[in-house]
Amino acid sequence: MTGSVEDLERAFGAVGDLLGGLTKEQWGAATPCSAWDVRDVVNHLVAVNSTFAASIEGGTLHEQGADLVGDDPLGAYRRSAAALLEVLGRAQVRERLEEGPLAEQVQLRLADLVTHGWDLTQATGVPVELPAEFAERSLDFIQRQLAVRPRGTQFAEAQPVDDDAPAVDRLAAFAGRTITRG
Repeated sequence: MTGSVEDLERAFGAVGDLLGGLTKEQWGAATPCSAWDVRDVVNHLVAVNSTFAASIEGGTLHEQGADLVGDDPLGAYRRSAAALLEVLGRAQVRERLEEGPLAEQVQLRLADLVTHGWDLTQATGVPVELPAEFAERSLDFIQRQLAVRPRGTQFAEAQPVDDDAPAVDRLAAFAGRTITRG
């Protein structure tokens, strides 16, 4: 399971590279993710990173809906990713990553990041450079998770997509995003 943390690190880097190439105007671009713009998606990513790290450490959670990115969304994203990776890299935490709830949380974190990476690409036109295998594994994981529990508010109803579409598009469609081909 330590490979999952390494995958998460690669995904954090790829999304950070995408964000690092954005213009000032692109931060306000609408995304396929409900009513969020690019900045809102990044605030969500920071919030999830911070919440995950706090849940492992028993730390203080931030107020839901709080603006965690301020005037430096890229810096906030990178700091939150680095902080979560630092927590996941601790020896006592790595021992717990072999199986069970923590391993599943890492997989969920990767799936969320890949899905929102897709959202950011759609909003900005800037590709996120993630291996297709990340999307394949994330789709498989999310499908297994939602087979045993309701979609709730995290996931809209799955949308149609071609069976031969790229894995990241199939993941996005399963998460409720509308896939358009042009």
